[in-house]
Amino acid sequence: MTEQPAVTIDDVRDAVKRLDGALERTPLTHSRTLSEIVGTTVHLKFENLQYTGSFKGRGARNRLLNVAPGTGVVAMSAGNHAQGVAYHGSLLGLETTIVMPENTPFVKVARTRDLGATVELAGNDVMEAAVHALAIAAERDLEFIHPFNDPVVIAGQGTVGIEMLEQEPQLDTIVAAVGGGGLASGIAVAASDHDRPVRVIGVQTERYPWMADALAGRASTAVAGTTVADGIAVTEPGSITQQLLRDHRVEVLVVSEAAIEEAIAMLLEIEKTVVEGAGAAALAACLEFPEVFAGQRVGLVLCGGNIDPRTLSSVTLRGLANQGRLNRIRVELDDLPGRLAQVSSTIAAARANVVQVDHDGLGSTGARSALLELRIDTIDFEHAEEVLAALLAEGIQASLLPW
Repeated sequence: MTEQPAVTIDDVRDAVKRLDGALERTPLTHSRTLSEIVGTTVHLKFENLQYTGSFKGRGARNRLLNVAPGTGVVAMSAGNHAQGVAYHGSLLGLETTIVMPENTPFVKVARTRDLGATVELAGNDVMEAAVHALAIAAERDLEFIHPFNDPVVIAGQGTVGIEMLEQEPQLDTIVAAVGGGGLASGIAVAASDHDRPVRVIGVQTERYPWMADALAGRASTAVAGTTVADGIAVTEPGSITQQLLRDHRVEVLVVSEAAIEEAIAMLLEIEKTVVEGAGAAALAACLEFPEVFAGQRVGLVLCGGNIDPRTLSSVTLRGLANQGRLNRIRVELDDLPGRLAQVSSTIAAARANVVQVDHDGLGSTGARSALLELRIDTIDFEHAEEVLAALLAEGIQASLLPW
């Protein structure tokens, strides 16, 4: 006798009805520019436009609808599940407590509190926060709302897939970030009932490839270091989600941090939309594995937009530097009147723009000279070399510096 799957297409359809009118039916739009860049037909699902900034409200609300009135709930989250539980719990009249890792960006902690939850900080990551959340649930008789390893939560996330295939029935592939696997497994269930085959591909960062490793039956391949995609920084893939991904033959690709950063910057510049690291993971997969998607109609889930402003600023500047559009130049000058003006006019004549100047009169090679470090806007790497050549032609000692 075949065992009944934890989540069925009927569960996802039921979630569509239960969530009707409570969340945004977010746009799915064709991106002509990104399609040209990655060599496939790209459609973007803007889940970052949900009120709480991510798809997580779908699963959270679907699960909270099963909680008895007057019952308090507790959840652990790095941010998006937290906001989904806090917001929809408040709408449904439920008291919510959220346990977040101690290193959670302040903006996510503040936003979760603003949405009505009590926030407690514990642990170095989501899984350590879960230990504290489970202890609170037992001590205070609260109902625990798991962010991904819960069939009702997974069914709620699957409504993303239902919407995408209604909006663009000819999609060949749907790509979604994977942390614990709730979104990708829910979409896989939704796609399984479509009237034509639809492949679902998950994406993880090289820093947290735990689901990819588990599905492949291999030892951890995690690369040491922190990740810009903190929303999918999960070290223990869900047992339910893992089985669903396996049953539906979902492949999980592992992408570099550099590709995720490039995707964040690209979506900001080209699509004028802000996404967090997890929200950019699907595009990162297309950038890093173009051969996997060539010639297909691909739907990319921009699953969240809750990025720390400082992280966004850093990623944007690094992106400009990687494209050769923001450069550092070191100049050594005789410490004489007019020399700084000469540098500035030479750069201007080369059609570049100085955006920052740091002056160091003590770090030079002589008492009558000074070092300048300039940040300049250029068109590309070739233009930066032209600016450097112009300075050298004027007898100005200059060199390009690495970032």
